[in-house]
Amino acid sequence: MLDNYRHKGLRKKLVEELSKKGIENIDVLNAIDQIPRHLFMDNAFINFAYKDKAFPIGANQTISQPFTVAFQTQLLGVERGDKVLEIGTGSGYQSAVLLAMGAKVFSIERHRSLHLKSKNILESMGYQPKLFFGDGYKGLPTFAPFDKIIITAAAPYIPDPLKEQLKIGGVFVIPLGEGDKQEMLRLSKQEDGSFKQENFGDFSFVPMLENKSFGS
Repeated sequence: MLDNYRHKGLRKKLVEELSKKGIENIDVLNAIDQIPRHLFMDNAFINFAYKDKAFPIGANQTISQPFTVAFQTQLLGVERGDKVLEIGTGSGYQSAVLLAMGAKVFSIERHRSLHLKSKNILESMGYQPKLFFGDGYKGLPTFAPFDKIIITAAAPYIPDPLKEQLKIGGVFVIPLGEGDKQEMLRLSKQEDGSFKQENFGDFSFVPMLENKSFGS
């Protein structure tokens, strides 16, 4: 699928909109400007790819609205070369933003159909993240520790394995809570292994289900 001048113009407008909504990190804005979001959208919604809204991507999942992606990424404080664990690959769009910022991305998806689709899209764009089909609650202990961890679904609690897989000084961004609204938290791992917690308001995510994967 082409990424034409119209798409690029719409992305410029989206970046301007995100900036007005409070996204200040220039690296985040540049990544949003660079990544063709329409490549990650189902055909039925492709004409709305640069609206600041979430849309269905199949398997009862959504591609998050660009502001949410930008906001979570800004909270992470991604630096080039950071090893980032993403829980919930989904469409692959958040992964692409992280990759565009120079992060080394490790991402877990519990729906095989989405795992395979996002893998194909990201590889076609020239990216080579490490993508896994499995249970995000368990993380990836083999590849730990991680500089940053991001959860892109509503978590009913903070999984201990993920806290353990974050390095000292690392940052963990998680939408915590059940129901229609979640609290966006940023956890910073201290020298003694404890966590400093900051709250950044309410957001709405699809739920992160435990001990389940879909597809074989």
